Amino acid sequence: MSGHSKWAQIKRSKGAADVKKGALFAKLSKQITIAARDGEDPSMNFKLRLAILKARDQSMPSDNIERAIKKGTGAEANAITSLLYEGYGPSGTAFLIEAASDNPNRTFQNVRNIFTKNGGNIGQQGSVGWMFQTKGQLLIERAGDLDAIELAAIDAGASDVRESNEGLEIYTKPEDLEKMKEALEKVNARIAQAEVIKESSQGTDLTAEQIPAVQKLYDALSDDEDVIAVHTSANL
Repeated sequence: MSGHSKWAQIKRSKGAADVKKGALFAKLSKQITIAARDGEDPSMNFKLRLAILKARDQSMPSDNIERAIKKGTGAEANAITSLLYEGYGPSGTAFLIEAASDNPNRTFQNVRNIFTKNGGNIGQQGSVGWMFQTKGQLLIERAGDLDAIELAAIDAGASDVRESNEGLEIYTKPEDLEKMKEALEKVNARIAQAEVIKESSQGTDLTAEQIPAVQKLYDALSDDEDVIAVHTSANL
């Protein structure tokens, strides 16, 4: 996906988050609960550290975070299932959807219906997943000394640094995301987002006429209560 599309989606997501904080916190709680199954100590559980980092970046209250951790390590630990769906959207776009649910059958039906109603179709396991790579991504706003920030990122082990109109996109191994964030904060980088993403190796460029239909599918999937992340090959 192009730099513009990444920043556009972040702005759109943050705007939605202000309106739907309750739904956002519910999704973040599910991510924390699932991660906490592998251990409640964030210092020993990489996935839990990242889930907590993401929740704090969205100003999720500490009490909510603690409740989600306890749910993942208590009697209800297996009540929520981690799910992954693959599918195709309009104009040959690929979609990868992460979900978490206490009712997988309901979630599958909902996701399938969203695809169908928005000009797409759900695919078999492995149909598009092969084109997505898991990476740590930090979006840095165009402020301060970008050259110094880029050098700090390279020194900290960045695998790629890309410049866009909005600032810098810095990529790293998922397990190095937290370390990279700390290194960039030391040089006063203004971090708009820091999270683990799944980036398509085959970005799909769209015309102005094609974008609305693909965006509608993206938004509909993102709004489902059980969906926690939507990844697409579309350059929106």
